[in-house]
Amino acid sequence: MDETSLTLLIGGARSGKTALAVDLARRYAAGGGAVTYLATAPAVDADMEQRIARHRRERPAEWVTIEAELDIAAALQGATPGMVILDCLTLWTSNLIWHDLADDEIRVRAETSAAAAAGRRGPIVAITNEVGLGIVPDNAVARRYRDIHGWVNQTWAARATTVLHMVAGRAVRLDDPRTLLDELR
Repeated sequence: MDETSLTLLIGGARSGKTALAVDLARRYAAGGGAVTYLATAPAVDADMEQRIARHRRERPAEWVTIEAELDIAAALQGATPGMVILDCLTLWTSNLIWHDLADDEIRVRAETSAAAAAGRRGPIVAITNEVGLGIVPDNAVARRYRDIHGWVNQTWAARATTVLHMVAGRAVRLDDPRTLLDELR
């Protein structure tokens, strides 16, 4: 894994995104590198508390954990040198919406945090869900979330050196369509 790479893992729930990110980080750590786990999940209920506890148990104790529900850019600046797993942009987008940020402010934060990730020395693996493949949600809040999160994903994908779509523990590389179209000429 390149020392200045940003990898975006996108897919549905339980598609293997986090398992792959953790595997990559274990390999990185086996080579002597430090790992930071940047977690965005708030413990809003008993289910989330259990999920967070399970994720903590699954990580090696020597990995540093930074909890950053709202300010990913600052958390990345505060992370120790080495690899960072950012888990996840999906909940981060939700956190920003529930903190009453306007869409324009969320877009600015997405741009700022993606730029910080892309410019940081050390590999970063960012995890996010694809939430726009289903039917159109029946309420305004869910439609707003789907739309703004899709924009967050596009912003991060544009900055990433590698984007992998995860399905059933398998990955398909996603390429910039403009590059693919240029190759056809």
